[in-house]
Amino acid sequence: MPKRVLDTPDAPDALGPYSVAVQAGDFVFVSGQVAIDPVTGEQAPDNVAAQTKQIMENLRAILEDVGLTLSDVAKTTIFLADINDFPTVNDIYGGYFEDEPPARSTVQVGALPGGFLVEIEVVAARRY
Repeated sequence: MPKRVLDTPDAPDALGPYSVAVQAGDFVFVSGQVAIDPVTGEQAPDNVAAQTKQIMENLRAILEDVGLTLSDVAKTTIFLADINDFPTVNDIYGGYFEDEPPARSTVQVGALPGGFLVEIEVVAARRY
C-alpha cells in the first residue's frame, strides 16, 4: 500500500521534518496539531480552552483540505502537558464529535514543543 503526502493549504506549516497529512490505503494520518493560527502563524492564547478550540478548527480544515470531515475520524490521540486539563479539553473536544465519536487515547506527557498545553493527532478513514 503506497503512501501519499496530502496537500493541506489551510493548515499551519509543519514545524519539523514531517508531513501534516499522509494517506496510506483508505486511511489518512494527520500529525499532531498544536494551537497555531494558520493565517497569522501565531500561537493561540496560553490557556487550554483556547488552544483546544484552535487545534480542533485546524484539524477540521486539514480534513476538509483532503476531502474528509471530522465524522470520518476513526481514532484520536490527545497529549496533555497537565492531565488536570482533561475536563476542559474533553468538553471542547466532545462538541466536535457529538455523533459516533472516534476511539480515543489521552495521555499526559512530560512537555510539549513550544510550551503548548495540548496536542491532538487523528486517523481518518475514507468512505466509498
